[in-house]
Amino acid sequence: MTNQHPRPPNFSICVYCGSRAGAEPAFGQVAAQVGRWIGERGGQLVYGGGRSGLMGQVADAALAAGGRVIGVIPQALVEREHAHRGCTELLVVQTMHERKRLMAEHADAFLALPGGIGTFEEFFEAWTWRQLGYHEKPVGLLNQAGYYDAMIEFLRHSVDAGFMEEAQLRMVTTHNHPHRLLEALVHAAGFPTPMRLDEI
Repeated sequence: MTNQHPRPPNFSICVYCGSRAGAEPAFGQVAAQVGRWIGERGGQLVYGGGRSGLMGQVADAALAAGGRVIGVIPQALVEREHAHRGCTELLVVQTMHERKRLMAEHADAFLALPGGIGTFEEFFEAWTWRQLGYHEKPVGLLNQAGYYDAMIEFLRHSVDAGFMEEAQLRMVTTHNHPHRLLEALVHAAGFPTPMRLDEI
């Protein structure tokens, strides 16, 4: 399913986030900030294609700001995650593996927002692929309201315990400010710092 869009994107960010809204309104607010930032700068959002939770909020904000949105969702989750029919392009696939492959192929960078087990799995896979050399795209972790504090502490513990190297940890750009993190990811992906379209 494809909806017409007037221009090609300047950059493409794959966002992993929860299909639930979470317990704090701040989680939804930051998802909307991320989507709006991408859309206002002529970027493209790639995400899991759902309409509920943070997934729906990031997509709605990107679309409302004029961004292009590609949603990728398995057929089995079309009803469960309430597939977002308003996406610029909604790709319905058969497996989770195909979903993640297409999301990665359409992205210049990866960004994890707060989420649950699916978000964790997608984030760690993108990071693993990076450290194995399957891609060289930047990977970011948005630590909104300290949500990922405990995970970051555990990852540092893994380095201290000898199961990871500091260089692997440095492959992930972590920040608690969405705009600064997005700017860092876009720059690391080889694009100039994006300006709002109304400022160009």
